[in-house]
Formats: sequence, C-alpha cells, structure tokens
Amino acid sequence: MAVTPGLGLALLCLALVAAATLVYWLAHLGSPSVVPAAAGRAVLQMSLIALILAAALRHVWSAVLVLLVMSGAAAVTSARRAEAGRSGAWLGLAIAAGTTAVLPATLLSGVVPIHGITLVSIGGILLGGTMTATSLAARRGLDAIALRRGEVEAALSLGFGDRAAHLLVLDNTAIDALIPGVDQARTVGLVSLPGAFIGVLLTSGSAVQAGAVQILVLIGLMLSQACAVAVTVELVARRRVHRARSR
Repeated sequence: MAVTPGLGLALLCLALVAAATLVYWLAHLGSPSVVPAAAGRAVLQMSLIALILAAALRHVWSAVLVLLVMSGAAAVTSARRAEAGRSGAWLGLAIAAGTTAVLPATLLSGVVPIHGITLVSIGGILLGGTMTATSLAARRGLDAIALRRGEVEAALSLGFGDRAAHLLVLDNTAIDALIPGVDQARTVGLVSLPGAFIGVLLTSGSAVQAGAVQILVLIGLMLSQACAVAVTVELVARRRVHRARSR
C-alpha cells in the first residue's frame, strides 16, 4: 500500500526523534526527554503559526501585525539570553533599528513585491538574524563589564565619563557579534544554501532569481545586524541595559 506524503513525513519525523533520543541516552548527553519534548513543542508552535499565517498573509496590514508580534518575541528572547531582566526591553530598540534600516527600503525599492507573504518572509529572516546579533552583543558586552569591572573603575578614576569608561571594555563586543552574519555572507553557496535561496528556487524554479533574492537578503542582514549591534553597544555603555541580578 502506498504511503501518503503526509503520513510519510510523520513517520520520518518520529523515526528521527526516536534516533536522536537514543543518541542522547547512549551518549549521556542529558535527559532523553529533551528531544521529544522539543519536537512536540515545535510541532504545536508550527501548527499554530501555520494557521495564523494562512489568514494573516492575505493582507499587508495583518502581516504587519504578525511582524510586530515576532519583533516582541525577538526582544524578549534577546533580553533572556543577555540575562538583562526588565532592562532588556531596551534591546527591542536595537532590533527595531536594524530591521527598519533594511525592510522599508527593500519593499519600497520595487525589487520584491509588497505582499503579506513577502513582508513576513523577508522580515522574519531579518528579525532572526538581527535578534541573534543583538543577543550576542548584549551578552558579551555585559560579560565584559562584569569581568573587567576593575578597568572600568580605573578609567572612571582617571576622569573618563561613564559611557567612555564602559566603551573601553566593549571593544571586541561588536566584532564578535557580527562574525556569524559576515561568515554566512562569505560562505554562502560554498558551505550552505540558506532558506531564502531554497524557498525561491522551489517556488519559481529559477536559480538566477533565487540567487538574486538571497544576495539581497544577505547584504540586508549585514546592514541590519550592524545597526542593531551599534545600538546595543551604546545601550550597554550607557547602562540602559544591565544584568538583572546586579541591581
């Protein structure tokens, strides 16, 4: 009896989950329940998201609402990763600065059509990459301030302002946070084929069009991440973002 695509996908996913769980157990990588729990959560979340997007992508205004919710989730995630508590809400400003530096220009240029699906697709990619860079910059920056507190206090005693003293220990924060995005642009096509390329290739069948969209997304990501990291470093230097437990 032939297996339907949907049933085949379900069986394959179950087999992969079982295999990963077995590896966790045999190699003592932690609780074996981590894999099925994470897989179950992924299935539930993607099912709900698919239902929401099916309705939201029909209109631009509803797609904008979806992006706003995604932005909020990205800000919460960055704050949690940086262990910044309530002050991490400021990281939403960094993420917004990055995405708004790229997304409006991309859509208004006419290079890609202004549709709900385009808005959420490109916006989601920009948000994901910008969130990662923001999280890294905030976490590394706050770690540097905690570990090099003596240098900050020494600079203050020499007459440096509060912002300038903190910037002295944040020298490598921006560089480290931007490495993943830059490496992705440098190795695209050689090491990996990103999602935007695969998505356009599967829908249009044109490798040239898929490559053009992917180049646009990668260059946009570098600008988005650069803006977000610059704002994040400034927020940390001005102590708008700080470790929750230090208060």
